[in-house]
Order: sequence, then structure tokens, then C-alpha cells
Amino acid sequence: MENKLKVFESKQIRTLWNAEKEEWYFSVVDVVAVLTDSENPNNYWKVLKHRLSKEGSELVTNCNRLKMISPKDGKSYFTDCLDTKGVLRLVQSIPSPKAEPFKMWLAQVGSERLDEIADPEKAILRGAEFYRAKGYTEGWINQRLQTIEMRKELTDEWKARGVERDKDYAILTNEMTKAWSGLTVKEYKAVKGLKKENLRDNMTNIELVLNMLAEVTTTAISKSRQPETFTESKQIAREGGAVAKNARTDIEERLGGSVISPLNAKDKPALEIKTTEETEE
Repeated sequence: MENKLKVFESKQIRTLWNAEKEEWYFSVVDVVAVLTDSENPNNYWKVLKHRLSKEGSELVTNCNRLKMISPKDGKSYFTDCLDTKGVLRLVQSIPSPKAEPFKMWLAQVGSERLDEIADPEKAILRGAEFYRAKGYTEGWINQRLQTIEMRKELTDEWKARGVERDKDYAILTNEMTKAWSGLTVKEYKAVKGLKKENLRDNMTNIELVLNMLAEVTTTAISKSRQPETFTESKQIAREGGAVAKNARTDIEERLGGSVISPLNAKDKPALEIKTTEETEE
């Protein structure tokens, strides 16, 4: 895990980034200090923790003891920590006028639980307007909205085949992604310099098309074969990805370079790769 310091209203909050789980963990005492302005946040948390424990709250159960660097002596000590979901529950347990600003801050840090702010794919109801407000180009937005529809059809198909756990959806997606791109989702994100961000929101339009081809093909094969086991669904995901890989190879031969791009949403206009004709117009 990687120690980081985040700042909310000039106050530091110790965090840890878990690359394996792709999740932020926050020091509970630091969060309490920010929300309450208490002179003794350790004692405040001790009392609150006892009350929540008596109430049978899952918040205490889900609390992790992780090593964080103490601001007092620079040494590492085991500290009560919560992931983003846990911190949101903690905020609900502490009456504070800073609750809403803090939630917004969490979203900026990378909270997937605040769907409409942190994850545009889950904020589908805002659709094009949401992406437009983010600064994406019209061409890219049109492509992205199509991929959202195709993704839903694929996940609906997987659900119909008995896939229920989020972990299993992630495994199938990983198999398909690796088959067409040569990279796992984690490796793909690393190429683009991403952590918590949505990978598709950081793809070029060519990458989006290839990923969508993999998903559409996987959906079609699955509907045709109607797999009965998770192992069969994994094989179909690889086959769907292989179709897109063939298309990627053909495109790369003609372009003379890889279409797997390090570009990300920090340069949104660059994600819409123009054709020669479009550029000349």
C-alpha cells in the first residue's frame, strides 16, 4: 500500500492506496478531526466507536487496522481506517455542517459510491450532458454512449447466465480485455496512469470501438451457446476478445503503430482521434 496525504479545507487526511483492490483507505481519526473540529478526535472516535459497536453497526466491523505514518513522529502505527463506502457511513453518523462538502471532496479523491459525480458510466441518466460538462468532444461522447449501451447488454447476458458477484463480472471483463488488448484491466490502467478512474472514460475513440466490438461479439456468442458454467463464460469472453484483437492487429498494421494509447481524460480533445478527411475539413 502507498501512503498519501490528502487535504480538505487546509487539514490533512492520511490515506492509503491499495493497488490490488483499487481502493482508497482513510484514517478515521483524521476524518473525525475534519468533521468535528474536536480538540481530541481520538477520544471522540473512541466514544463513537463504542456507541456504534453497541448498536451493532457494520461500520465498526468493517474498520481496518492499517499502518499509517504519524504526523507527530513520522513513524508508522496501526490506525483505524475505512474505505470510501465506510467513510460515507461514518459521515452519516456524525452531525456536521461539513458533511456535504466532505462528500464532494471524497468524490474528487475517487469515490465510486457517489455515482453521478465520480463515475459517468453509472450516471447514464445525465448522458451526453454530463460528459459535455466534463469537457469531452461531441464525437467522443457519441461513441462513449454507444459503448455504455453495449456494455449493459453484455452484463445483462452474463446475469442471465448466472453471473451474480461483482468479482465474477470483473473476472470476465478482465479475460475479454486481455484477449483483445493484450493487457489486463489493471495493466491497461497503468499504461494510462489511472487508479480509481473508469478505464473507458479514458479510452480513445478507436479503443472504445475495439472494446465495444469485443463486448458485442461476446454477447452474441454467449446468447448463441447459452453457457451453463462460469468456466464456459470465461472461454466465450476470451473468444469475443479475440475477434477484436484481430481487428486491432489489422488496424495497427495499416497505421504502423499500436492503438493502445497512454492518452487519458486529462487531454479530452486528444481522445477523439480524427481521420485524415476529418482533419482536412
